[in-house]
Amino acid sequence: MIINRLPRLDTLPYHSGIKGEAVLEYETKARSKGHNIIVGVDEAGRGPLAGPVVAAAVSYMPEWQLAGLDDSKKLSHQAREKLFPLIKDQAPGHGIGIVDVETIDKINILQAALLAMKYAVDALPGKPDILLIDGNKRIVTEVEQWTIVKGDSLSQSIAAASVLAKVTRDRLMAQYHEQFPQYEFDQHKGYGTRLHRDLIREYGPCPIHRRTFKGVKEFL
Repeated sequence: MIINRLPRLDTLPYHSGIKGEAVLEYETKARSKGHNIIVGVDEAGRGPLAGPVVAAAVSYMPEWQLAGLDDSKKLSHQAREKLFPLIKDQAPGHGIGIVDVETIDKINILQAALLAMKYAVDALPGKPDILLIDGNKRIVTEVEQWTIVKGDSLSQSIAAASVLAKVTRDRLMAQYHEQFPQYEFDQHKGYGTRLHRDLIREYGPCPIHRRTFKGVKEFL
């Protein structure tokens, strides 16, 4: 399934937030416009040479207690693991979307990431009033959506989604490590580190490598 490119929605202006913690500017703006069910959406895994792309959608809760919540890339593994169950417990709803390697190779990684986001939104227990989406690309949905560049640092709901997506994907890659231990997926999570590239060169690609990606296709 290929997602058609939609007309770009003007991205909201960039505002720097509090260092080390995502802010609530966009959630506040959405509530001021009458939106009650506000959902942040983000993905993890666009860059790796192996494994799926994973997206999460998280409903915002004004009263949640998530100290230190920020873009998952800025958090330690321990911090993400600590926040993961708190987000799932405190958010009114959340959804996870996963797109596998075969689909990534078929429709390209950008379209696969957008599809994973759509799957995550579709997995929510109810229909959102508005989506806050990290980046500058819209997804296919009838729900109103705002695209926010660097949204995982500027919106708490997007930051929460980034944590769910990242932790879910890391755990999947740990499972793949059990299946293909020679590639040490538990160490690099499929990203193109020097170690990973050396192991691809030594063993060749395995079934979860992205065969259309540079760093993999040369060794097919």
